[in-house]
Amino acid sequence: MDIEQNVWGFTPEGEAVIIYTMTNSIGAYVKLTNIGAAIVGIGVPDKDGKIDDIVLGFRDYNDYFGDSAYLGKTVGRYANRIANGRFTLNGEEYKLARNNGPNHLHGGPNGLAEKLWQSRTEVNRVIFTYITPDGEEKYPGNIGIEVVYDWNDECELEITYYAKTDKPTILNLTNHVYFNLKGEGNGDIHSHILQLNAGYYLPTDSTSIPLGEPESVIGTPMDFTSDKEIGRDINEKFEQLIIARGYDHTWILDNWQKGKLLDAGYLYEPTNGRIIYIQTTQPGLQVYTGNYLDGCGKNKKGEEHISRGGIALECQLFPDSPNKPDYPSAVLNPEDDYEQHIIYRFGIK
Repeated sequence: MDIEQNVWGFTPEGEAVIIYTMTNSIGAYVKLTNIGAAIVGIGVPDKDGKIDDIVLGFRDYNDYFGDSAYLGKTVGRYANRIANGRFTLNGEEYKLARNNGPNHLHGGPNGLAEKLWQSRTEVNRVIFTYITPDGEEKYPGNIGIEVVYDWNDECELEITYYAKTDKPTILNLTNHVYFNLKGEGNGDIHSHILQLNAGYYLPTDSTSIPLGEPESVIGTPMDFTSDKEIGRDINEKFEQLIIARGYDHTWILDNWQKGKLLDAGYLYEPTNGRIIYIQTTQPGLQVYTGNYLDGCGKNKKGEEHISRGGIALECQLFPDSPNKPDYPSAVLNPEDDYEQHIIYRFGIK
């Protein structure tokens, strides 16, 4: 395993923007940056051995600041939405920024995705650390966060999140990488095949806040329990798809147990054979088909990003969990050790 570290540029304050490239024995690679502890490139072979970059990103590092699509970034403190930007913890109400209509999204306008993280390498891994102070984005508690990226010769990318807090708070971390298994900039993801080990999903209101109770996917366009092209049902006159302009929902993973790694499903592109198998310790998988990617800037080829040009498969807690006691808890106490895992295993089918 080879890890190359380079200075990509500098912020206006003179801080170095670092880019890391982890390359395995077959030449497959993962590129990372300390802006938002983000994935900025993944190159893996197709059935003919051709390596393409299969994740969406920007050519210019400056575009990763203020990035409305959160391309490849670590998002939090609370990934996804919190209704009306409010939650109550131990009897105290916290009021957060409303940066997504009436709701709070991905930790706020200056959340973890906007931070320049500390970083270092260790053998086959890159480690990013950030201490988010008490009151940052109006969340309680000083939290130390570590994001670890491991890459190996089997083309497995494991993302591990560790955190500790000094007072009760909430935390929900994930990565917002977008995949296009045809290669970045090569059209939309409608031809991709998706399979999810999830018999239920969370319907939402018009602002993408879950209504509450899960619903069965059976007999609906939300059913990915067996292989299905993403584009087959995406434009159906189904209320949930109309609300989101496509898929942007949480699927509840079958047989979830806290701390247990489970198989979430896979994404497959039949023309070139690339496949991603997904494992996680998280209870939910947010599937977002990039319905609003148009207008978010230029990709690594210098071309405009297009709507549905990539799909995000975000392993996380459920949206608005702090306001829904029946959902898996987002509460992190000082005596707790926060640890969550996501594994993307790349292969050929």
